[in-house]
Amino acid sequence: MTLRVGVNLTWIAPGRVGGSEEYLTRQLLGLPTDHGIDLELYCTPAFTRAHPELAARFRVVETPFDRDNRALRIALEHSWLAGRTRELDLVHHGGGTMPLVGKRPTVLTVHDLQYLALPEYFSDGRRRYLERMVAASVARATVVATPTEFVRRTVIDAFGAEPEHVVVVPHGVPRIERPPDSDLDEVRSRYGLSDRRYLVYPAITHPHKGHRVLIDMLGSLDDDTALVLLGGIGAAEPALLEAVAARRLAERVVRTGRIPATDRDALLAGADAMVFPSEYEGFGAPLVEAMELDVPVVCSGATAAREVVDDAAVIVDVRPSAAGAGAVWAAAVADARRRRDDLVRRGRERRRAFTLETSGRALAAAYELAAGGAG
Repeated sequence: MTLRVGVNLTWIAPGRVGGSEEYLTRQLLGLPTDHGIDLELYCTPAFTRAHPELAARFRVVETPFDRDNRALRIALEHSWLAGRTRELDLVHHGGGTMPLVGKRPTVLTVHDLQYLALPEYFSDGRRRYLERMVAASVARATVVATPTEFVRRTVIDAFGAEPEHVVVVPHGVPRIERPPDSDLDEVRSRYGLSDRRYLVYPAITHPHKGHRVLIDMLGSLDDDTALVLLGGIGAAEPALLEAVAARRLAERVVRTGRIPATDRDALLAGADAMVFPSEYEGFGAPLVEAMELDVPVVCSGATAAREVVDDAAVIVDVRPSAAGAGAVWAAAVADARRRRDDLVRRGRERRRAFTLETSGRALAAAYELAAGGAG
């Protein structure tokens, strides 16, 4: 029997919602073809243009508007989407919330609950909206899917959700071919890194990402190691630039902004280590991407990062804002350099838990659980 599933992607403004967009699109690509699931994607025309690989595989129903407007998106979910999906067997809402109307059964993906752990990083309006809507959405959902056991337990504890109806659908990370040495040399030269040792952090400068501690770390390293910061500009960008200037480290900090994936992969592959001081993660795909490219990982022990890396990284348990944290991170980098071969080996093993196929099979099981549980 074929299960007709509609996936609500109307909340995605391509390139704006970061890891949650990547997480969902990758697991959809990993869906097995032999599970009898007939998928329809409900999205903006901009999403279709950004993800032609999904449009080539699944039926796409585009919204009548192609605008990045939250109020309009919410209105579409409660009217246009509800009407279009009325005859389907199941609707999957991938953005952490779901409309207050519409057909059950439903699968709701909750990527993280950062607003509960770090409310100071959210505006009052945004926090109040999430407090109201996430709780109501979890209560209405037939099945809640989370990327890690950490988020699963948080959902159960925060909202009293039934444990058997909250399941882990892990992030699926595609295979990444390590660039040849000639490409690595060319990219390093282009970014001013020829013959330099460097560390990489791929993250938008959001406050919770902890960039500042890495500036303090540079001051504690006993060589001229450079720090390459990949990713777009967030609210903490001014504070970051101020810290770089105050420590007189401009020559050792390479700020690339958004760059092509080929450049990003080459810079990561050539690094001594990837440093990842984020205070909060629901998953943390860059951790797996670094392991895929045989790059040692030094990461914060906060929340889901520890679960993702397991024993395949050097873990720092000091908060980025703590006194002396920069020196602790510097020591962790030195440890990663000493243990490089061992960490690379462990990373190769750990990475196998996060394939597209593993993620897709877990999503298919969540759909089947929701359809059976509603029946």
